[in-house]
Amino acid sequence: MCGRFTQHSEEDEFEDRFNFSNPTGILFKKRFNIAPSQSVPVVVVQEDNRLLKLMRWGLVPFWSKEPSIGYKMINARAETITEKASFKNPLKKKRCLVPASGFYEWIKTQKKSTKTPLYFRLRSKKPFAFAGLWDEWKQPDGDKLLSFTIITTGPNELMMPIHDRMPVILLQKDETIWLDPEITEFDQLVPMLRPYPSDLMEAYEVSTIVNSPKTDVPECIKPVEI
Repeated sequence: MCGRFTQHSEEDEFEDRFNFSNPTGILFKKRFNIAPSQSVPVVVVQEDNRLLKLMRWGLVPFWSKEPSIGYKMINARAETITEKASFKNPLKKKRCLVPASGFYEWIKTQKKSTKTPLYFRLRSKKPFAFAGLWDEWKQPDGDKLLSFTIITTGPNELMMPIHDRMPVILLQKDETIWLDPEITEFDQLVPMLRPYPSDLMEAYEVSTIVNSPKTDVPECIKPVEI
């Protein structure tokens, strides 16, 4: 699964990487410990333009009666994404890029009684995009809630000893296809939802301060000295 990630790259680096417009002036605040239910910028396409939208992490389908369902919908499994009612329609019409600098996963070791957090990022240290889906839910007061989920897949060789799932990191060449609203066929989309090449990634141990979603500081991604 993917339960925490970061957006700590410089704002102009995100803008150059994803080539989006930001008409509402959403701030790309540096985040070192993004947790479910929090709102972050994601990239969507509307009228052939890439736009930055602020959305809450945890998908709330448009037909849902309560927004609390979002707590159970932070991830969508690539293997069953075409079968689930919550994801089938967004997969056709509401796909997004979730910009990221890295993400966390936890491993149980014999030396420690608590799980050890590890931080994953690209070896290039450049930002990348998770494959995401989004939806729009109308609140009782008439306001609209925009929310998203991150798609997960099986592990690559780097992740395999640690967890049996990992977030889908899109290859840069696939991002335009993923956002293209004219592409709605599942057989064109699902093949992109595969593990990212492990030789292009790295991981290292970080402090357990990241265990608390209230802790959002640069020290979260600092390597632990062994």
